[in-house]
Amino acid sequence: MASTVSLAGAAFRRVGLFLRVVIRGPMTNAILYAVTVLIWGTTWLAVTFQLGVVPVEQSVAYRFLFAGALLLGYCLLRGRKLDLSLRDHLFVALQGLCLFCVNYVLFYAANSYLHSGLLAVIFSTLLLMNVATGAIFLGTRVSLRVLAGGLVGLAGMALLFRQELHNFDLQSGGARGLLLSLIATVVVSIGNITSARNQRAGISVTVANGLGMAYGGVMTLVFALAKGAPFVFEWTFRYIGSFLFLVVFGSIVAFGTYLTLLGRTGADRAAYAMVLFPVIALVLSTIYEGYRWTAHGVAGVALILAGNVIVLLWKRRRTGA
Repeated sequence: MASTVSLAGAAFRRVGLFLRVVIRGPMTNAILYAVTVLIWGTTWLAVTFQLGVVPVEQSVAYRFLFAGALLLGYCLLRGRKLDLSLRDHLFVALQGLCLFCVNYVLFYAANSYLHSGLLAVIFSTLLLMNVATGAIFLGTRVSLRVLAGGLVGLAGMALLFRQELHNFDLQSGGARGLLLSLIATVVVSIGNITSARNQRAGISVTVANGLGMAYGGVMTLVFALAKGAPFVFEWTFRYIGSFLFLVVFGSIVAFGTYLTLLGRTGADRAAYAMVLFPVIALVLSTIYEGYRWTAHGVAGVALILAGNVIVLLWKRRRTGA
């Protein structure tokens, strides 16, 4: 047992050393952008490998319980403060509910109905969702430029999913996937507001993510227990490989690099990752899932990404970036 703990400690120290070297090394921001975009662009396809044998909520619970345990173990080894106030724990739990529980259960479920690349495009509308939730919960003023970007994005969404919208029926798989993924994106936006509150309260990103993933994993586990389905695990290379990729890279590394980038460059410039990663996800979906492009699909994706760029350009102009 002692030797196992010693080996785990050594592994955590080596990972920490590697991350510190990368973060302090040359071209740091370019590396952080590349890592974030590449990982977020590939996780959507990896999620498809989780579907089938294991119920969605169980896969999400396994993922974030494991990821949370790894991050909290790292925090303990680094001497990070974990004894937060009850109020802070509640807000971290809310962050976990939004970012590491509800949204992932919905996105995993939506992946059963839509190609992974389309889900990535829908998720990229998070920029517009952030504006909406900011106006609702924080009273942030919305400019005409942002409204224009939102209308362009909505027009793109209507083109991309014109068939599903024309024959909208919750019994239709495409319409159900679209609705689930849009709700999930709104939930993520609320989680972002909560995360910003936690950072302003002095809670480090690593601690908030570690505790948030643990809380999110536990809440998803409770939901899985309430459904009453027997707990299973798929002991195949496909499931375990995608599971480890999603835990280590999709959950720990990507969130860490993006939030580090956000702290270095500001939220506006870091958000350009939202424009880039859907392109990678769509390419992979075309190659591995047989997604078929149409003229309406191309125009829809272009308009959605253009709407995101309009919002980002407004933010940079407003902040003098």
